[in-house]
Amino acid sequence: MNQCEEQAEIVRNEQLAPEIFRLTLTAPEIAWHAHPGQFVMARISPCYDPLLRRPLSIHQTIGSHQIQLLYKVVGKGTRILASLSPGQKLNLTGPLGHGFDLAGTQAVCLVGGGMGIAPLYFLAKEIMRATTPPKCIVLLGARTAVEFGPLPQDFIDIGVTKIYLATDDGSLGHHGYIAELLHQHLDFHPWTVYTCGPHPMMKAVVSQCRKQGWECQVSLETMMACGIAACLGCAIPRADLSGPYLHVCKDGPVFKAEEVAWL
Repeated sequence: MNQCEEQAEIVRNEQLAPEIFRLTLTAPEIAWHAHPGQFVMARISPCYDPLLRRPLSIHQTIGSHQIQLLYKVVGKGTRILASLSPGQKLNLTGPLGHGFDLAGTQAVCLVGGGMGIAPLYFLAKEIMRATTPPKCIVLLGARTAVEFGPLPQDFIDIGVTKIYLATDDGSLGHHGYIAELLHQHLDFHPWTVYTCGPHPMMKAVVSQCRKQGWECQVSLETMMACGIAACLGCAIPRADLSGPYLHVCKDGPVFKAEEVAWL
């Protein structure tokens, strides 16, 4: 695993939707080594408040020098992040963790909910870069239409032609949960499903994949303090509930669905 610590310079910190921002940084070492599904740990302040770094999925790399991070303002750390301006520096450690496995995929479906959309865009870019891209369907869910911002169009701009949306309030696309669309848009051929989002959403996706015999990879989102499995704060139980716990930062954040206990 190649990882480093960089003083990344902020290029843009744009607001995409209420409380949702996309941060573009110059971080050549991280950009060069990053793979879809990996993340960085960001030191939000040079002071000790907040003390801990924040984990952020890599939304995409731009060329060989820049990365983008998608985040939602939910607390003090992300409020500080939203206040940063171009030219300021942000200390990043990364890329961390194990990303998505694309080996041998013929037909893929990406299922993202809320901020879980962040790492799936990077994955979609890698899929569409292939000489012969596999059959690709993208399913995205949010609480309301405004939370999507420009993200659905971003997927279309990189060549994704089959993209379906769902909103909890029915303001755009399917009125309901995004997992409900799987049986509508996937046939019974072998599929590889990649998913990231709220735990209940992923649990529903995994359940459908088991029923249909589809391979499923999940990108888990948990609170973590260190990113290197030293603090043990991101421990999750294995599927068989025996043996040592898995650690999202080190063993993941991407796992085969069958490795995880979906409690």
